Order: sequence, then C-alpha cells, then structure tokens
Amino acid sequence: MEEIKELDGIEEQLDKELENVDDLNKLQQTKANFLGKKGPLAQVMANMRNLTIEAKKELGMKSNQIRKNLEDKIESKRQEIEDLIISKKLESEKIDVTLPGVKFNVGSIHPLNQTIMDLEDLYISMGYTVATGPEIETDEYCFEKLNLPKGHPARDMQDTFYINPELLLRSQTSPVQVRKMLEEEGKPIKIICPGKVYRRDSDDATHSHQFMQCEGLVLGKDITLSDLKGALLEMAHKMFGEDRNIRLRPSFFPFTEPSVEVDVSCGICGGKGCPTCKGSGWIEVLGAGMVNDNVLRMSGYDPQKIQGFAFGMGVERITMLKYKIDDIRNFYLNDVRFLDQFKEVK
Repeated sequence: MEEIKELDGIEEQLDKELENVDDLNKLQQTKANFLGKKGPLAQVMANMRNLTIEAKKELGMKSNQIRKNLEDKIESKRQEIEDLIISKKLESEKIDVTLPGVKFNVGSIHPLNQTIMDLEDLYISMGYTVATGPEIETDEYCFEKLNLPKGHPARDMQDTFYINPELLLRSQTSPVQVRKMLEEEGKPIKIICPGKVYRRDSDDATHSHQFMQCEGLVLGKDITLSDLKGALLEMAHKMFGEDRNIRLRPSFFPFTEPSVEVDVSCGICGGKGCPTCKGSGWIEVLGAGMVNDNVLRMSGYDPQKIQGFAFGMGVERITMLKYKIDDIRNFYLNDVRFLDQFKEVK
C-alpha cells in the first residue's frame, strides 16, 4: 500500500534532518515540520477517507507507531543537545584551583565592645559576675537610693533625659547595683555592670550625650579600700600594660565615703610629665570609693556587718587611652576607615 511506504519514508527523512540539527531552536522547528498539522504524517493520514476499512485500520496502526518513533527520535536528540550544552558550560566555568582565592572584606569587633569584653574577662577571672539592667530607670533607683534625693545639687552633673518626672534614661549603671542589692537582701555581692548610659552633655571631642560605662560593686565582711586599689591595679595592668601604676586622690561622690579619683601613670612619658598628661605624669581614668552607709541601709544592708567598694569607669575613656584615640565621636560615626584599624587589635 502506497501510504505505508510514505510513512516509512517519513521516518527516514527525519533521521537525515536530525543529523543537521545542533540546537534546541532548530529541533523545535523540525518537530513542528514533521508532527504539525501541515507535516507529512498529517498529509498521509488525510487520505484515509479514500481507503477501505481494513486499509484504514492497518494505516492507523502504522501511523501511530511511526508517530511514536518520530517523537522518541526527537526527544533523544533533545537530550543529546542539552547534554552537549551542559558539557560546554561546565568546561567554560571550570575552576582553576591554582588561581589565588577571592579576598572577602571581613568586619571586626567594635573597639568599645572589645574593651567591655576585656573588662569582663578580667573581672570574671577575679570572681565577679556580670549584671545588667534596664536603660529606662526610675528616679528612685537612679538617684534616691544612691543618696541623691530630689533637689540634691550633685544631680546637676548627671541631668539626663526624662520621660516623665519619675522615669528617665539612666545616667549611670549604678541602678543595676541597687537592684542587685535589693535582690540579694543583705548577702555578699561581687559584680560588674557594663552598659549604655545617657547624660545631657554637649557633644565634643571628649563628651557625648550617650556613652558606655562599666561599674563594679563588692560587698562583704572586712572589705577595705586596699581591696579596691588591688582590683583597680589589676584593671590598669590588663588594659594599659604591666608597667603602669595607679594613684588614688580624695574626691566626693554622694554614694561613696570616702571617695577617690583614680589616675593611671602616663604611658607616653612613663610618669615623667608630658603634654598628654599636662606635665603631671598621671591621667585620670575613673571614680571609686567605699559604699556610703546610707546607700547600704536603703538597700537592706547593715553597715555594721557589711562593707564594700564601688567603682565606675567610662568605657570610651578607657578605650581612648588604650588606643590613643583623640575624639570620642569616632566611635559612633561608623567610618570604616576608623574601624578597620582595630581588626588586628587584641
């Protein structure tokens, strides 16, 4: 039957066409040419109406087989072309392991955070624990329980940001100490309190309306001023070097009695006197003292049985002295050129 021969010829014709097909677009066009409505297979099938029933049956079975063969050949060619495309892509994107690696820009710990981490490592090794508290505090905890009643002139130095007459942004981390004393109910305490504080200061090279503090509190039996000096001397050695020394000068703080200002020997001149230390050989770093009896009583401690010391340092000041930074504002400008200098600092 002539139609059967035509069907066999279609398959042979497709084989020849596929030999010249090398991309998916050509393959799609070839598929349309052979299996579409105007393709040779459709044309042969259009002549079925002139055949006998037996011939139609034979031609239908043959055409279905030929269609399946054509589809299988086209799909096989598609897989072949796709495999070739992937192989070429893999070859072009092959990694040369002998090339130098790409350097990624890695950040570093902020110098203030590094200072806090160093202080925590030091004092934890000395038996202290780290305590934290809220930045929004009550007037009672921030001032009154620290021997600073309403109207006290010393409040002027710590005037801060008030939310209402009884709530404010804390001007020091001392309220954390108050909370801890009330929590412990007369038991010994040995803590440091790092954190962010706020004061109504005009920003300049050495002042900021927001800065970091790290305060410490030790309460127990027979705690003396010499214990305070030992703890601060360890801090000076850790932060500034083993060759540095400290001195205590009388001062006044409402929450300690006696109170002292703490100086560290100048690292530039070795204590001989230079412009950095204004010729004195010493640089002021923090305030400290023995906890005032009134503060102890207001937090549930008996001054006749428990004594202790407290100290407070500005983290920015410690960091500026340690790394010789001349402007506190550099810490908050997010200037990568400044921060990159601390990548290798340990």
